[in-house]
Amino acid sequence: MVAFKVAMNLGFLFLVAAAGLLLGILVGRVAPRWWRAATLAGVTAALVAAISVLIGGAGWEWRGGFPVGGELLHLRLDSLSAFFLVLLCVVGGAGTVYAGEYWPDSEHPRSARSGRVWWNVLLFSLGFVLITSNGLHFLIAWELFTLSAYFLITLSRQRHEVRAAGWLYLGASHAATLALFAFFTELAVRTGSWELGPMREQAELAPLFWLGLFGFGLKAGLFPLHIWLPSAHANAPSHVSAILSGVTIKMGIYGLVRFSGWLPMPDGAGWVVAALGVISAVLGVAFALGQHDLKRLLAYHSVENIGIILIGLGFALVAVQQGNPVWGRLALAGALLHVWNHGLFKALLFFGAGSVLQATGTREMSRLGGLWRAMPWTAGLFALGAAAICGLPPLNGFVSEWLVYLGLFDAALSHGPSAWAAIPAAILLGLTGALALACFAKVCGVVFLGAPRSPAAARAHESGPAMCGAMLVLGAACVAIGLAPVVFWPAVLRALAVWNPVWAGAETPVALASIGGFNLAVAVFAVLAAGWLWQRVRRGDLARALTWDCGYAVPTARMQYTAGSFADIITEWFAWILRPERHQQLPENYFLAAAHRAEHTPETVLEKIVAPAAALVMRASALARSLQHGRVQAYLLYLLIGVATLSLVVLLGGEP
Repeated sequence: MVAFKVAMNLGFLFLVAAAGLLLGILVGRVAPRWWRAATLAGVTAALVAAISVLIGGAGWEWRGGFPVGGELLHLRLDSLSAFFLVLLCVVGGAGTVYAGEYWPDSEHPRSARSGRVWWNVLLFSLGFVLITSNGLHFLIAWELFTLSAYFLITLSRQRHEVRAAGWLYLGASHAATLALFAFFTELAVRTGSWELGPMREQAELAPLFWLGLFGFGLKAGLFPLHIWLPSAHANAPSHVSAILSGVTIKMGIYGLVRFSGWLPMPDGAGWVVAALGVISAVLGVAFALGQHDLKRLLAYHSVENIGIILIGLGFALVAVQQGNPVWGRLALAGALLHVWNHGLFKALLFFGAGSVLQATGTREMSRLGGLWRAMPWTAGLFALGAAAICGLPPLNGFVSEWLVYLGLFDAALSHGPSAWAAIPAAILLGLTGALALACFAKVCGVVFLGAPRSPAAARAHESGPAMCGAMLVLGAACVAIGLAPVVFWPAVLRALAVWNPVWAGAETPVALASIGGFNLAVAVFAVLAAGWLWQRVRRGDLARALTWDCGYAVPTARMQYTAGSFADIITEWFAWILRPERHQQLPENYFLAAAHRAEHTPETVLEKIVAPAAALVMRASALARSLQHGRVQAYLLYLLIGVATLSLVVLLGGEP
């Protein structure tokens, strides 16, 4: 009876959520306030349902009595899908508030209206992906959220680079959908049903994992399947960039986690996933260091953080194959918590970048500078997000990355076959964190500190209450998880138990309580230090003077570090993969007339590998098309040549 009441309550919440999102679709084109209210009501209802499952542990399941696409609806909300649904609701709700001020009708009269509609379609389809338990309906929802994301990315489709980014996203997404179509079709053929659920005992399904890894990995943006991600995230409106990076790429992670828990794994799958995670983490941050565009830099950090998540998932798969040691649970717990953490601080960072873009009109970091004076809220919250993404205490990124580290350390101490892989993985993960810290030192220094480098930066202004409020909510969530990780551990544990029931009921790690205590001490010290420094500034105890200017009596903004010069030494380490393109005009004499130096980091995988291969395919296709000219005599000649070739093969002793 209790279970029935719980199911009824959850079903009612989902009805409210669906009604709110659908009402938002209907009124989005004409009534912004009603759209915002309906959308927030929908995501709030879904959030309450997800939290109820994570707190109580009782799932929800519903089978419909009418077919959709020839299959009856089968919806399921367990702790794993609820874990991802919480992130969707938090980021989706914050983005709804942010979008009203960032993309208003007064400035975007046509695209703002369609943007609200597609935003709700995206939220609805993402939620449906998480709760459907039917392969055909999963594909329908997957394609629907792909299309809605495309229309959101291209809201400013009058710009060529936006259209190009949209087409690249659409092409890559459909390649992923094609792989997933093969994945679910093969699954349905071999099991005799589109229904989804645990199937670990059917060993013949194991090879399907490689199809899933390609399809879900392409959507997640793991290296080298990330080719669509930098341009899509950079050119989309910033609230769209936030949900793309914070939530939609996590659908790829959800697919990998879900089906690696439901299906048998082929030998070596864990090692492959972990290796791809290490490559994505290191090279993602390396490419980020080479960027001058603020949003493109943040996009590459999504590749890095997807790598961190895959490291944890990969070692968890290895642990299952080795008898479920505790270090596997720690690694996967860190990966799952990092799904939340990355979604929160990356959405916060994209919101901050959008605030900067709205205030200055540019994403080029070397044209910014000195913004902290005019935009203190944006600067402070962006700095908080930067500290979180670098894995610094006392914030949430430190907690999840430390759990992954603990898993790797314990694996290294196990003296088993995993030890030899865990040691270099931990070292490279540490290198990733150091490079991320250098990257965000560049971002915060070049964008917010120093002097304005352009008139647009000098005229910057702070964002309004809606945009700042959305950033505050995400920043508060980052702080909450960092200071009280023990509070969120039961949710992580219930998601772990769905993936691997052997790990159900595990106790809270002692290290987690230690992390919370350490973070709290760091936070108290930071607050006291900031208060002491603020008092000294107010009393005038600190003297102000120019920094050393290399002998120049009147330093100018051009004498500051640029985004390129700040990270030049580090990017040289990765020149073998970054392939930077430099354009310079050196001084010709002592009396300087003109000099110029510019550096551009190309999209190496896209421009150096994928594009040439695609051009080769297009040339071959054009050649084949030239053979189709409509002349019957030529077609008869083709048949004659084919028959002669087969006859020759038979005469020489071969088989036709």
